[in-house]
Amino acid sequence: MGLTNTKIFIQEVSPRDGLQNEAVFVETEEKVKLINQLGDCGFAKVEVTSFTSPKAIPALRDAEEVMKQIVRNPRVDYTVLVPNVRGAERAMACNIDEANLVMSASESHNLVNLRMSRSDSMRQLKQIIDELSGTDIAINVSLSSVFGCPIEGNIQEEEILRLTDFFASQNVRGITLCDTTGMAYPTQVERVCSLMKRRFPQLELTLHFHDTRGMALANSLAGLNQGINRFDASLGGLGGCPYAPGASGNVCTEDMVHMFELMGLRTGVDVVRLLSIVKTLPQLIGHPTWGNISKAGRRLDLHPMPSSLNQDFTHSLTQHKSTT
Repeated sequence: MGLTNTKIFIQEVSPRDGLQNEAVFVETEEKVKLINQLGDCGFAKVEVTSFTSPKAIPALRDAEEVMKQIVRNPRVDYTVLVPNVRGAERAMACNIDEANLVMSASESHNLVNLRMSRSDSMRQLKQIIDELSGTDIAINVSLSSVFGCPIEGNIQEEEILRLTDFFASQNVRGITLCDTTGMAYPTQVERVCSLMKRRFPQLELTLHFHDTRGMALANSLAGLNQGINRFDASLGGLGGCPYAPGASGNVCTEDMVHMFELMGLRTGVDVVRLLSIVKTLPQLIGHPTWGNISKAGRRLDLHPMPSSLNQDFTHSLTQHKSTT
């Protein structure tokens, strides 16, 4: 594939997309500590919080306090979810680097999730874009349910292109294609990414997968094969969706980084440091995380020979060396 040494941009979403789904409230100082640690791991972006109404997402009711207390790494973009103009005003007061705006590619999912039609969402998001116009704040639009809706089923690719056309005309920096309930599969991902790359070469395209059906890493590789080099991921696989009860959350950051690095790709992310942070999450959120290498170890984290066999092994190895 000729991908060796390709630069991959990993964008960590656990402080927002992960913690907003947790039943326990993570205290502000613990959020700040987590974000500061993540900021030193080599991520391209860290999604810090959401400026949604505290009544809607009580887990992130401390958005201003978190943004004002974190230590900024100048090599990292600190992005936040902005749902409306009031949220944009609050976010601007906190000196954000990027505003992440959200709507669904599915009419049904948009009505259930945001309580408005897609047309109304487009009008509201344009108001936010106009509010941010003239500032240094970058704008990204995340399209939910691109690869399938739990109510409607398949989403027509023409609809994805139509929505992206609209936001491209508003001069947004990027579009994130979100597999909100883990319905994507690799050949579908390749097809959609190929269309998007050809149609919108000027946009920064990101893939956001959930591992609901165990295909998040396979889908990430499918996107990579079509030239996508930006991926959202969540430490420990935190996150989830109310329309996929019992499912695991976002693609696991440490598993994704481990895979890409084994392939010779450059993520710039320190997986050893990530694993040390992952170990602190169960106490923070009150349950185990979803990741695999945090349990099994990295591929070459080797184990000693059992002590009962060690003497025989050492003798056999000595004999082998003496005959070669």
